[in-house]
Amino acid sequence: MTRDEALNLVRDRISNKNLIKHILAVEAVMRRLARHFGEDEDRWGLAGLLHDIDYEETKDDPRSHSMVGGDLIEQMGVESEIVQAVRAHNEIHGLPRETRMAKALYCSDPLTGLIVAAALISPEKKLENIDTKFVLNRFGEKSFARGANRNTIMACSDLGLTLEEFISLGLEAMKGIHDELGL
Repeated sequence: MTRDEALNLVRDRISNKNLIKHILAVEAVMRRLARHFGEDEDRWGLAGLLHDIDYEETKDDPRSHSMVGGDLIEQMGVESEIVQAVRAHNEIHGLPRETRMAKALYCSDPLTGLIVAAALISPEKKLENIDTKFVLNRFGEKSFARGANRNTIMACSDLGLTLEEFISLGLEAMKGIHDELGL
């Protein structure tokens, strides 16, 4: 599957503009992590693009989320490593995250929400006006961006990254697509 095909699939299946922005943010972070680790950016980007492909369909049934999406993309011929990463990013299933891609997708998903929330509390509401230290400070505030699971973000250590390194890479990636994110 090409990026264009995946993006068309996202646009066909997802109507919520904020969810599409989230998906694009996760794609950008996955691409940046792939570059950092010397992995294939297109493959890792596809995992980011496709990770919530079933969200609108399964939002009221968390136990189905990521399994429905994994089945869908598997039937479409998407390679097994990407399918496994998509399925394993929802921790409710307890699936092992055996590949670096799966580990990266798991912790990148909530990181994007934390970074967006940090940008939205800056006076200009722009990514360009925040830095890693600003996001790290917000990370420590339990009441801030409650939906961004801190333990999941901290799983970046499974990739050999410190929290500061991970946030820095994620922020850099998202700044690179700030126009698409409206931030």
